[in-house]
Amino acid sequence: MVKRGRIVAFFLIVLLIGSLMGTTTNNILKDIKLGLDLQGGFEVLYEVTPIEEGQKIDKTVLASTAKALDKRVNVLGVSEPNIQVEGDNRIRVQLAGVTDQNKAREILSTEANLSFRDIHDVKLMDGSDLAENGAKQTFDENGQPSVSIKLKSASTFRDVTQQIVNMGQPNNLLVIWLDFEEGKDSFQAEAGKPNPSYLSAPAVSQVFNQDTVSIVGSFTIEEATTLADLLNAGSLPVKLTEVYSTSVGAQFGEQALEKTVLGGIIGIAIIYLFMIVYYRFPGFIATVTLSVYIYLILLIFDWMNAVLTLPSIAALVLGVGMAVDANILTYERIREEMKVGRTVKSAFQAGSRNSFAAIFDANITTILVACVLFVYGTSSIKGFATMLIISILVSFLTAVYGSRLFLGLWVNSNLFNKRPSWFGVKKSDIHDIAENLDTLDLKTKFDKFDFVKNRKRFYGLSAVLMALGIIAISVFGLNLGIDFSSGTRIEILSNDSITKSEVKAELAKMNIETDDIVISGNNKEIGVARLKGVLTKDEIADLKAHFHNEFGADPSVSTVSPTVGKELAKNGMIALAIASIGIIIYVTIRFEMKMAVPAVVSLLHDAFLIVTFFSITRLEVDITFIAAVLTVIGYSINDTIVTFDRMRENMQKKKRLKSVEDIHDVVNTALRQVMGRSINTVLTVIIAILGLLIFGSESIRNFSIALLVGTVAGVYSSIFLAAQLWVDWKAKELKEKGVIKTVKEKRKISDEPQV
Repeated sequence: MVKRGRIVAFFLIVLLIGSLMGTTTNNILKDIKLGLDLQGGFEVLYEVTPIEEGQKIDKTVLASTAKALDKRVNVLGVSEPNIQVEGDNRIRVQLAGVTDQNKAREILSTEANLSFRDIHDVKLMDGSDLAENGAKQTFDENGQPSVSIKLKSASTFRDVTQQIVNMGQPNNLLVIWLDFEEGKDSFQAEAGKPNPSYLSAPAVSQVFNQDTVSIVGSFTIEEATTLADLLNAGSLPVKLTEVYSTSVGAQFGEQALEKTVLGGIIGIAIIYLFMIVYYRFPGFIATVTLSVYIYLILLIFDWMNAVLTLPSIAALVLGVGMAVDANILTYERIREEMKVGRTVKSAFQAGSRNSFAAIFDANITTILVACVLFVYGTSSIKGFATMLIISILVSFLTAVYGSRLFLGLWVNSNLFNKRPSWFGVKKSDIHDIAENLDTLDLKTKFDKFDFVKNRKRFYGLSAVLMALGIIAISVFGLNLGIDFSSGTRIEILSNDSITKSEVKAELAKMNIETDDIVISGNNKEIGVARLKGVLTKDEIADLKAHFHNEFGADPSVSTVSPTVGKELAKNGMIALAIASIGIIIYVTIRFEMKMAVPAVVSLLHDAFLIVTFFSITRLEVDITFIAAVLTVIGYSINDTIVTFDRMRENMQKKKRLKSVEDIHDVVNTALRQVMGRSINTVLTVIIAILGLLIFGSESIRNFSIALLVGTVAGVYSSIFLAAQLWVDWKAKELKEKGVIKTVKEKRKISDEPQV
């Protein structure tokens, strides 16, 4: 009898959730903060050094500097700046959506140390004598822009002017400086040609007992306004040196957002279609829970006030492909239980129960890798790692508990009792329960293939690939981006197609010489130039203005100092090592050491193949490459964990391994059972990646390629390497323990005359 109440409950729950999603999604999307790579803006990492001898850079100094920078950012009108202290002597500033990037850069880095000196460079008064917010842009008696400042004390200015007057003609000048440097700046040395630190030098013929001073000079209104803003924001207590910077033009960000969202939607839509076609009704349930999963991720991201970047969107789309894995694992298990004669209801219960351990272990290892990424990644990679962690946690809840709830309502309604085809199971494949079959006894499409017997061929193929990789890397090396090699990267966007010679000619006009120019984009409208030197902020400002006039869009410019480049490479290697050690420890606890080590060996094999591919194809290796490699490691371990879980289950049912033949049988059976699941899972992930690769932004193209290569390599190593290495190690253990070692020895013993 069909229990319609459960079906009604399902539709009511879906209707309620759907209504909530429909009424709140637009507001959530509007509230989510976009990173500078999606709306334009710039990011700069400053190294903080003492401004005077004997000064120490400690947490207090860094905090006060960050506060001063925040006050300056407020002048720019940036709604949500991100200013963070990093390490012992660095501050990272991210300004997404800032319209005038050149002005922002100038306001941030100018020290704004105002000083009043005599002509012998003796300081008489400085910025500390200014009243809070006492500077404003005004006009002098000739109608020229000037800056009026209010002092804390009129008596202070009276004493200063008295001292100047006492010096007598022609020394009665009060020289006003901004960012005066001892030993470098001197009014006398300039002989009437003061350097840019000089503001003005009014003559003082009488004592002024007042608290207002006007700074006059050849200012424009904009320059006078900027100076007033800087003085109100206060001087910086330290010296700031740019060691890393990246700026993204607004058009670049807008285009990247549109393309990547489109690529994500296409990839997800195809995954939905695949799940429904292959898994029938459970596939439909998966699309419902995946939709809830996407909504919850965006909601949590909004609640966290996190910043959405291009890599974050990639993590969200990739997360959909990975979230499907839990559904596929469960559905494959349910199918197996139905094939051995269980009812739909008992098959649902057994399949859900048996798949839980593999899903749990796979998610834990991937979270481990994501946490390592978060700790050792840069700002954009931290966003990717944050999204990946959220994706894993939410997918576990929706795919495990959400899918079970929704599918359970239908299963317990008894509607499917005599409809196995709704689960994609043919009646001809279902055995009679009286046969007393176990899922281990089921035939698969891969029964004719002996995975273990052919393991030496797989070893040989991997050895050849590794050898080719070593040769390729030795000969070609890696096409290192500026993240690791230091230098400047300029990305130009044109309304029309451009050529290398055009880009080179325009750069030459800016006195920039480089032959490292790549043209890309569907219409050849994007040009990327790299050079070894690090451009200054003034050179970047001139460059952006020039290309905006020539091509109608601000170029994106990134600079990395040699120090930061080395640190990024070092952190990448540390992250890889920590992730590997963490996986070994966890897999050892959950399984055994003999499974943990082969798992990590296969992961390193995958990482090396990605490196080899990039070496041969000469694709650029940047910071997102490290994120891609670690993501592949986190995903690849899923396949390996699922295989090991089946091996463990099979060993528990066999109770004891008594021969090498038993080992072979356990591994072959497990691999045949998980092969279908592995193919379907990798297919959904590849679909998600291809959506980003084909339709997504150029900025994450190499990232997507690395994910694609690593995903394919990961499936290969999980099936053909990790389990096979365990076979040889386990066989060696039996040999050392004196257990029957081979099939031949087993036969020899049985042929001996028995007493």
